[in-house]
Amino acid sequence: MKYVFTLFLLALPWGLGAQDSQQLPTAPSATKYPPKQAAPAPVPASTQQDAPPLDAPATPGGGPPSQTSPQTDTPPQYTPTPEAPKANAVPALDSARAPDKPESGEEITTIRKSVNEVNVVFTVTDKRGHFVKDLTQSDFKVMDDNKPAENIRSFSRETNLPLRVGLLIDASNSVRDRFKFEQEAAIEFLNQIIRPHDDKAFVIGFDTTPEVTQDFTDQTDALSHGVRMLRPGGGTAMYDAIYFAARDKLMKDQATGPTRRAIILLSDGEDNQSRISREEAVEMAQRAEIIIYTISTNTSGLKLRGDKILEHFAEETGGKAFFPFKIQDVADAFSQIQDELRSQYDVSYKPANFAADGKYRKIEIVADNKKYKVRARKGYYAPRQ
Repeated sequence: MKYVFTLFLLALPWGLGAQDSQQLPTAPSATKYPPKQAAPAPVPASTQQDAPPLDAPATPGGGPPSQTSPQTDTPPQYTPTPEAPKANAVPALDSARAPDKPESGEEITTIRKSVNEVNVVFTVTDKRGHFVKDLTQSDFKVMDDNKPAENIRSFSRETNLPLRVGLLIDASNSVRDRFKFEQEAAIEFLNQIIRPHDDKAFVIGFDTTPEVTQDFTDQTDALSHGVRMLRPGGGTAMYDAIYFAARDKLMKDQATGPTRRAIILLSDGEDNQSRISREEAVEMAQRAEIIIYTISTNTSGLKLRGDKILEHFAEETGGKAFFPFKIQDVADAFSQIQDELRSQYDVSYKPANFAADGKYRKIEIVADNKKYKVRARKGYYAPRQ
């Protein structure tokens, strides 16, 4: 009997250590594929009489117990400092799942204004890169999922639509040496493009986490202050910033009537902190019908890995990537974006053989004149019924 008791004492620490060694995966996999929870430890007999049953409701009124995310599903919190306050820090991006499954009490607006109608904003340039603004519907062919569109519902040259712009500025350590100039170039861009009462913009700086320093407003003074609040430091969570700007800001904009949604992304493209993947950020931008323009802060003269990532975001959403050779060219890139946002076309069409199955469908708009180049988002996700 003494030997059995000794073996039991030796095995007990090993069993407890094995329970503590299980680590939960980090998001987004922790959200998409949560680990199976271990069975609850048995309640000691001495306390069973006072403890509620395990299946008792955790909410008033006999409802089901509330579900909470595991602790590892929350990004590390940034501690505010006097120099870089985080009063408007973005809430945790704890939902990397497909947005067509809205959270409780929250309705996500994807392409659902009409189940079988798609709207696309696009830009046309000639071989020299100059904007072509005088074309008509008959000058284009619209292909959806490799098939001609069943019919064109509307076509217009949109040069004066109200803008909804998200300015996303990389405030990580990697851009510290040129940060001041980039801030001033961004401020000048906002002063030039935002029209009071018509357009609105917001400012997000991102390092380890995204931070809203100025919410939607048409006041350029407030936007300038939001840009100047940013201080460089920390890692780079670029994908998180794009995902949040698309899902929680631009997609939820309450504007009445048509608007043009765009993200202006100023970064070197190197992400090392995001919990959202690159393709999840691209998908969210496409669902929100956002054009992304990127301005690289890499001034090495070489196209690095981060530049290719910036190019990918622009190409998938119908925007354009700018690669200034020197820091002074950043202001020129902002100026070109301003011109493009006022020089675009808008087409609405009914796809052929449309199915509301939630699948990705490719878009291609082709100009009859081979000298012209059309830039539009690469595709969209059909709604799911």
